[in-house]
Amino acid sequence: MTALVLCHFVLAACARPLVRRLGTRAFVVLALPPAATTCWAFAQWDTVASGASVTWSWTWIPAYDVTVGLRLDALAELMVLLAAGVGTLVLLYCASYFTDGTPQLAGFAGNLLAFTGAMLALVLTDDLIALYVFWELTTVFSYLLIGYDSEQRHSRRSALQALTVTTFGGLAMLVGFLIIGQAAGTYRISAILADPPPTSLAVSVAVVLILCGALSKSAIWPFSLWLPNAMAAPTPVSAYLHAAAMVKAGVYLVARLAPGFADVPVWRPVVLVLGAATMLLGGWRALRLNDLKLVLAYGTVSQLGFLTLLAGVGNRDAALAAAVMILGHALFKAPLFLVTGIVDHAAGTRDLRRLSGVGRALPYVCAVAVTAAASMAALPPLLGFAAKEAAFDALLHGDTADRWALGLTVAGSMLTVAYTARFVWGAFWRKPRVADTPVHRVGPAFLAPPAVLAACGLVLGPGVGWTDRLLSAYADTFPASAHPYHLALWHGWGTALLLSAVATAGGAVLFAARGEVTRISRRIAWPTADNVFGHLLLGLERLSLQTTGFVQRGSLSVYLATTLLVMLTGQLAVLGVDRPWRGAAAPRLWDVPLQGAVALLTCAAALLCLTVRRRMKAVVLAGLTGYGTALLFVVQGGPDLALTQFCVETVSMIVFVLVLRRMPVHFQESVSSWRRAVRIPVALAAAATLGVVVWVAAAARTAAPAGAAMVEETAHHGLKDVVATILVDLRAWDTMGESAVLAAAAIGVTSLIYLHRRAEGAGAPAETRGHTAWSVTTTPLTGLPHGDEGAPERGWLAAGDTLAPEHRSIVFEVVARLLFHPILVLSVYLLFCAENMPGGGFVAGLVAGVALITRYLAGGRFELAEAAPLQPGLFTGLGLFLSTGVALLGLADGTVLHAWTYHGHLPLIGDFHFGTPVIFDCGVYLLVLGVVLDIVRALGAKIDRQIERAAAADRAAAGQTGGAPPGPATGPAPETGGTTP
Repeated sequence: MTALVLCHFVLAACARPLVRRLGTRAFVVLALPPAATTCWAFAQWDTVASGASVTWSWTWIPAYDVTVGLRLDALAELMVLLAAGVGTLVLLYCASYFTDGTPQLAGFAGNLLAFTGAMLALVLTDDLIALYVFWELTTVFSYLLIGYDSEQRHSRRSALQALTVTTFGGLAMLVGFLIIGQAAGTYRISAILADPPPTSLAVSVAVVLILCGALSKSAIWPFSLWLPNAMAAPTPVSAYLHAAAMVKAGVYLVARLAPGFADVPVWRPVVLVLGAATMLLGGWRALRLNDLKLVLAYGTVSQLGFLTLLAGVGNRDAALAAAVMILGHALFKAPLFLVTGIVDHAAGTRDLRRLSGVGRALPYVCAVAVTAAASMAALPPLLGFAAKEAAFDALLHGDTADRWALGLTVAGSMLTVAYTARFVWGAFWRKPRVADTPVHRVGPAFLAPPAVLAACGLVLGPGVGWTDRLLSAYADTFPASAHPYHLALWHGWGTALLLSAVATAGGAVLFAARGEVTRISRRIAWPTADNVFGHLLLGLERLSLQTTGFVQRGSLSVYLATTLLVMLTGQLAVLGVDRPWRGAAAPRLWDVPLQGAVALLTCAAALLCLTVRRRMKAVVLAGLTGYGTALLFVVQGGPDLALTQFCVETVSMIVFVLVLRRMPVHFQESVSSWRRAVRIPVALAAAATLGVVVWVAAAARTAAPAGAAMVEETAHHGLKDVVATILVDLRAWDTMGESAVLAAAAIGVTSLIYLHRRAEGAGAPAETRGHTAWSVTTTPLTGLPHGDEGAPERGWLAAGDTLAPEHRSIVFEVVARLLFHPILVLSVYLLFCAENMPGGGFVAGLVAGVALITRYLAGGRFELAEAAPLQPGLFTGLGLFLSTGVALLGLADGTVLHAWTYHGHLPLIGDFHFGTPVIFDCGVYLLVLGVVLDIVRALGAKIDRQIERAAAADRAAAGQTGGAPPGPATGPAPETGGTTP
């Protein structure tokens, strides 16, 4: 069972090479996993039909009793056969529908197969949280499939609309799942249905939230707007997702939970009212549309309302009718969509006003369509008739609400017959005053998939009793009725048969008066839900723009002051009401007097930041506060923290300096004296409040500190550095998350900076290539030698000659040359000594970054390119790969991030041990190094290029006016500069 589901995703990942090699024939290969799943499901028929189930379970989150459990019972068997069987035929249909030259075909094929796997996992899972995960996977894949033709605005809008509606419904459903899981004490679906939680306000709210998710997925009013627009997808997507798979997920969820929650008071009103309303509104709208796919789309909306109503009634016979109707709907709606694709493919249009005589030109296609349409109209002897009879009988013998629903269902069935007849007439009949539509022949492989589905609907009409044992196994999960209904094509003369005849006759009358019905329908039509949705989005966008314009004034100081005031007000209110300092131990000013002195100097530097107007002074003073904090760590006995703080402050200050080169010297925001007088008290009050909050939080500890246990655990493994062990072993999950966030932040920042890189790449002025910003921005000093005359006899740096002599510092170059490799060696030492000495991957990566920054400051961006010729993304990606690989390696022992240690002996070295935390730390090292290198290249080399181009433009302008342009020292451009980073 698990292997079959995984095969879908594995083969979907291989879709691109398969399509590249085989073309459309790759769909035949991609159809193998769902075909195998269909065969496996048929093999399990007798087992699940007898009331047993096939299960598989794997504990996912033990602490919260979350498992990935798969369970095949009668309802899941039905859904698996539909999802896998129809999926197989749709994939085979794609081989004829598309051509080898169809753009983006590989992505479409992979997404369609992956959707099939997600749908199978959804109906098989036996856990609420896992069900939500697969639920959202189907949402994502449907978004990709609907938006397949991404160059069309309508496709993009339709895909986004479907994603928005179903995702919001899914989020509401997740909240309901969490409430139900907490109320029941488990998230296992079978256990919840076996012993449902007692009805309460929380359970009622949860049921409404879950129904929101189910109804939005199945396009039930008022969430039905997305399904008709989803017809922008290719026809195979409509046939599968919107007839047999995705839209059935909501109906499946209602049917799955109905045995346990149909008695909750809010359940039946929501399901019956919205289901009946959807059936009527969808059917009525289908009577006035001219696009064959839209006629089927609104017909699908109508049928989904009917299915939801039946699945939510909550008695045994209605559940049996819902199950057989789910089967019948898939077997007539999927072939009708596929036939529509064939007609569109052969005639070049889906407009029923332009189609004429297609039935004579394509008789076999017409026969398949008429067979499927007869089942949709519930005509005997097809499966649709047997299913509709079961539904009428179940509602007829229900309570008062069921009988009201029966009346609305009969009216909806009339509409179904009418739009079915309109579909067949519009697609195949010869119309007066309309010339026969020219069509091309259709191959048997193209027609075979819809023909197989229509034939199943025809065979299972008389043979519906073959399914009774399986579907009754699901229906029997409800309380038994006095006279249980059994599936058969003929139940004799009775009220149900009379209602079927009334529905057929009424539909025929509506079709006969189709012209007048269409005029009335258009005259009394409400605004479409799509228009309402569009106006809501437009209003929301305008409101957000107005709100943004009111709140976002462009002043960082206002933003910061607002944040601080809100925090200050909230914290003071809590402190004033709760007074949590009562009973708390009084804080000590310091442990040793040196702490007080360092803290006083740090506070003085922080206060001076409030008074300076030069940006550079502010950066230096802010850096001093960081260095002061590092000194406090040293005095307190935290060398790991101190070392990290020193490195972070150093790198941060250098980055600030690099950025400040392109910014004004002074802060440009004019600050009056009274505003400054307000800012200082606000800042001081916020700092004092935070200090009090930190003291109160520390004094509120009731549990024993975890430090002793961590020290003991570290010593148990023969290690000494507790901090490093926490980062790479005990709390490695936190480190993984922080690493991912760090990488994402660096990529985001540098992406913004390199936004116009392509436009700038070819336009770099030739006269600036080979020289750095330091050699083009100033006029050469008079009286100094230029070119090779003043250059040293040997180059201390690989690209040192890119600097003009008057801007070179031989001492700095020598120091950079001498210190570069020792600093790198120090970084490696800090990386591998972390088990017993201060260090670790993070600080080691920062130290290595400082070494590269030194090379850049000494020789410019060309020197940085020589020192680090590889792209920063390589280091970042390799670091994430190592960390994630070590994490997943732990699954071999059943736990993510499980640590292994290897003990060995080497000659001359002696005993040693090597553990996976070291590899994990190496990943952190590479990631931090890549992030630092990326930032330096973005904020250093990128700004250098901007300065060079601005200087070149100034020189060119000065040359045109006849002035003496400032420029770099003469001399040939060096060849050792490497490529521009």
